[in-house]
Formats: sequence, structure tokens, C-alpha cells
Amino acid sequence: MNKDKLSVIITGSTGMVGEAMLLVALKSEMVEKVLIVNRKKSGISHPKLKEVLIPDFHNLTEIENDLRGYNACFFCMGVSSVGMKEDVYYDITYNLTMNFAKTILKMNDEMSFIYVSGAGTSSDENAKSWWARIKGKTENDLIKMNFKRVFAYRPGFMKPLTEQKNVLKMYKFVNWLFPIGKVIYPSAFNTIEEVGKSMINICLNGYDKKVIDGNDIRKIAE
Repeated sequence: MNKDKLSVIITGSTGMVGEAMLLVALKSEMVEKVLIVNRKKSGISHPKLKEVLIPDFHNLTEIENDLRGYNACFFCMGVSSVGMKEDVYYDITYNLTMNFAKTILKMNDEMSFIYVSGAGTSSDENAKSWWARIKGKTENDLIKMNFKRVFAYRPGFMKPLTEQKNVLKMYKFVNWLFPIGKVIYPSAFNTIEEVGKSMINICLNGYDKKVIDGNDIRKIAE
């Protein structure tokens, strides 16, 4: 493994953010190999891409050896809290994430970890909104872990890549707002390509903050 380049594990590549991070990573000369871990096939093939399927992210024993030999993780899995019970959301958002983080850290000494939590997450674990509280606890406990580098990403609206297949319908309809929103509220509007490039750069070079917002993303991506 070349320490000057990234060997990246990506989760959530069948969703909008994870798919975009995968496409950006595959294009980047600073990424030498990519492993995607999914429940279902992504349908994407590339010379530097490997895919492993796992039915239950709570039990990673059978794929532990596949997770060895990487130095960065873009954790892009996530579910909406809409219509979900708090205990179920906690299990998926906190327990599943922490289990994955602990496993890859055990398998890789020089691992940088990026957790995509999203705008609205609260670092205050006593916040009124239970979903923001759970995501905040997840961020806080990840930051306490012994990763080489760890960052919590809180992007807002992200303009998708044109070649993406997995794009939320909402984004297709409101893309025209992007130029206006970027001027009025720049910290809440990024291209998803900026998000991907910033992840690569921050794992290679570090940053002076652990919680990364839209303004940080734009700066780091440049």
C-alpha cells in the first residue's frame, strides 16, 4: 500500500452520497484502490474496484480479511429518521456504524475515517431532536476512537454528478436552486464532487477541525 495515496473503503455506494464518493475516488489519481461494502450489488466495475457483499453489517466476521490493507474509510451509509422508531434508528445509525468502525480499525493501523452525518446534526447529546442527538453521539464517539484521522461531515444540499444513477428525486427537481442557494447560504450548498475531493484531500493532508461543514468542504476541495 502506497502511504502517499489512499486505499479506500466506501459504504453506502448504492445510495446517492456513497455512489458519488465512489465515482470521484475511481477518477482520482490519489486513490489507488477502492473496496465497496454493500448489501446488494452496485453494478459498477473498474480495474481498481473490489466489491464485497454482506447481509448484516452488525456481523462482519466473514469479511474481516477483505477489510485489511486500507488506510481510509468513507462511511456514507445512513437512513432517514422519517417514520422510523427511535430505537430502530439508534441501532442502524449508532450501533451499526460503531461496529464497522471498530472492525476496520482493528484490521488497519493507519486508518482515517470519515462519517457523513449531514447538516442539522448536534454535537450536544442532549439536543431536543432525537435523530440529531443520535447522530451527534455517533460523531462524538467516533472522534474519541484511535483513528489516524477522523472527521464528521455535515454537508447540506449537494448537487449530484451528472453520471449518477442513485439520486433522490428531490434533488432532481430543485437543482435549479443551487446557484441561488450557493450565493445566499454558501455553507449549505456544495457540489457532491467537492465533497468527494475534500474527503480525499483531508485524509491525505489532515485539517484543523473534526466537524466539517459546507464552507470547510469547499476550502478543502480546492
